Amino acid sequence: MKRSNRLAWIGAIALAVIILLSLIVAPNNSKINNGSTYNRAADGYGAWYAFMQQQGISIKRWQKPFSDIQPENSPITFLQVSSDPRETELDSQEREWVEKGNTLVILGARARVTEADFSTMQKSPQGNVKIETRRRYRRANSKQVDLGDRFGAVIWKEKYKQGNVIFSTTPYLAANAYQDYLSNFKYLANLVTQKGNTILVDEYIHGYKDADVREKESEGNLSSFFAKTPLFPIFVQVGILLLVLIWAQNRRFGKPVALDIPVINNSEAYIQALAGVLQKADTTNFVVEMIGKQEQLQLQKTLGLGQIPLEHQALINVWMQKTGKSAAELNAVLKLQSRKQPMSERELLSWLGKWRTLREIQK
Repeated sequence: MKRSNRLAWIGAIALAVIILLSLIVAPNNSKINNGSTYNRAADGYGAWYAFMQQQGISIKRWQKPFSDIQPENSPITFLQVSSDPRETELDSQEREWVEKGNTLVILGARARVTEADFSTMQKSPQGNVKIETRRRYRRANSKQVDLGDRFGAVIWKEKYKQGNVIFSTTPYLAANAYQDYLSNFKYLANLVTQKGNTILVDEYIHGYKDADVREKESEGNLSSFFAKTPLFPIFVQVGILLLVLIWAQNRRFGKPVALDIPVINNSEAYIQALAGVLQKADTTNFVVEMIGKQEQLQLQKTLGLGQIPLEHQALINVWMQKTGKSAAELNAVLKLQSRKQPMSERELLSWLGKWRTLREIQK
């Protein structure tokens, strides 16, 4: 085997090992977004949050640690949708907070798997609720069970002095996957509103944090990055690269290669040609759709809403909460990009100017 071929094989093997180690050793944080009201996927709660707003129910996202909840004039109902099953025992801080008359709702409590059917319809005052889990809690008495069957409780309540804790064995009680089962949405809405408390949804456990919290926790600086980054995979990858270099006698430089003659940027030429065609065809819909989508995603990123496009009304509500500004301008640009009638060149320039104004407001 020629030396050049041997080096190519060594490099390919080293690269394959590094990729494999990255997949095995690197931490998996994909589940953290499960149950978030910002999540539009099947396991998210974006649709239920929008449903609550459409019903005129006052509900807020909480993007700070549990310990930062300040007492208010009225009791608070705090909803947590766990990404992973959590124990039913409360810690001392949670217990003290509940005993003051507040309500804690935990979706995704740990319970044993039973012989119950995976998919069942549970009766409730709001209609039949679809439950898809075999997990049941068997320690609750009949007075505590709010939803369940002969195998045990699916949803039950526990009293702590003046407050209550509501547990659910399924974290997907009113997830986006159940939008066709309105009873599920109504049932969870009833659980969190029956006391007439202020309603907060925990987004901190899903990784969403207010700017002051991120600054307080020193996220973004170099020391915090190294403190949270697993160093073992990095050391392994660096070690493999060093071994490859030693094996190849550290010959970093190959044979001299003549400089290539600069070529035309085909991508730029294609974009310019496409722009010319669209201008001659007097077609702005494609441009408006592409630019509008990117501007909305950039706005969501600035507001801390992730990269999944939200419904316009939900985005407007968060915009008003975060900036304190009127929703008129944002509503105007969103309506313009949603209409089917093509824009004139003058309207297009005006629309782009409004997006520029919104970016200035964000700063």
